[in-house]
Amino acid sequence: MNPQISQHQPLAERLRPKTLGDVVGQQHLLGEGMALRLAFESRQPHSCIFWGPPGTGKTTIARLMADAFDAQFITISAVLGGVKDIREAVEKAQVAQQRGLRTLVFVDEVHRFNKSQQDAFLPHVESGLFTFIGATTENPSFEVNSALLSRAAVYVLQALTVEELKKIVALALEFRAIPAIESIAIDRLVAYADGDARRLLNTLETLAVSATQERRTEITDVWLLKVLGERMRRYDKGGEQFYDTISALHKSVRGSDPDAALYWLVRMLDGGADPRYMARRLIRMASEDIGLADPRALRLALDAAEVYERLGTPEGELALAECVVYLAVAPKSNAIYKAFNEAKALVKQDGTRPVPLHLRNAPTKLMKDMDYGKGYRYAHDEADGFAAGERYFPDGMPNPGFYRPVERGLEIKIAEKLRVLRACNDQTR
Repeated sequence: MNPQISQHQPLAERLRPKTLGDVVGQQHLLGEGMALRLAFESRQPHSCIFWGPPGTGKTTIARLMADAFDAQFITISAVLGGVKDIREAVEKAQVAQQRGLRTLVFVDEVHRFNKSQQDAFLPHVESGLFTFIGATTENPSFEVNSALLSRAAVYVLQALTVEELKKIVALALEFRAIPAIESIAIDRLVAYADGDARRLLNTLETLAVSATQERRTEITDVWLLKVLGERMRRYDKGGEQFYDTISALHKSVRGSDPDAALYWLVRMLDGGADPRYMARRLIRMASEDIGLADPRALRLALDAAEVYERLGTPEGELALAECVVYLAVAPKSNAIYKAFNEAKALVKQDGTRPVPLHLRNAPTKLMKDMDYGKGYRYAHDEADGFAAGERYFPDGMPNPGFYRPVERGLEIKIAEKLRVLRACNDQTR
């Protein structure tokens, strides 16, 4: 690190890496022999898209690329910018090209640009007028035009680990950007940052300003909670209370109590839990505790996750609340969950049984001559579309009966159908 000594700059800017070696995290891309490191060392810039959570270094790495390639660095915010900004960037790049200079155009939150705005970059990327770098927190497969995506390498950045975030705190201490700080307070700050270096640095800066005003020489955990209050929320997002709370939510849904489920959902959101994490847990609940008793539950959970991705906070949180209530009042079944676990356990301890000849694929004459597929009964050609008496397990293996539908919801009808099919099988034996 070689931060400029200017107290007027934000802490994140003062501690911004000046070289690749200063970058904390992303060593799967920047380490020796890794993809982005090789791109830097080749001194041949190429258009790319950085995809990752907030505060993982997307802007920093783009700036370092511009420095490494002696390129003019132009940044555009897709949230605030538009076609006018793109046109101005093109004009600046053309002037730089006439002077024999390269240009790197960095578009932050590129997924916010519409199709026509993204298309505006294509001819200039293809002509080599500038190198395009987009940054996005969203999956570029869905949010970036395929034409632009095909012309850019995609690099996936990862949230910083606890150890990497602690390195940033150590750097801030080394350059005396913050007072001394208790180790327990560091642990709390790192948990609050949740992999986001920018959030960590902004929080450290708030603490530094408050400490200076109060003439404090050390940041203690007690004082930290006092100063930040609501910002620190009510639990450590990596700690025991976090998992206790998600457990309470899951059990409230399983216990069909919509009010309690809503209460724990709001507690977690208010406590700073990532709504995307909450959406993933709701999808799991739909599979684990409802299953085929109400297959719509899984679809609703997936829809809620998608709605949140599109709307964000706070608007998208209502979709999560709707999903929680639906899951809580839906009929419950863990039959699929139990069947899947039993199947995994059996396969793990059982030998590798050969596929019966009548179930094998026979695309060649040789395979047919070896009786592959011989005697297989095509269910669609049988009465009621069911080949009564046909066996689909390996030879000699009894049917383990993994799936046992419960007498709730749609599984009532599923159970009735299975009883009929099994009775048909029994009549042929």
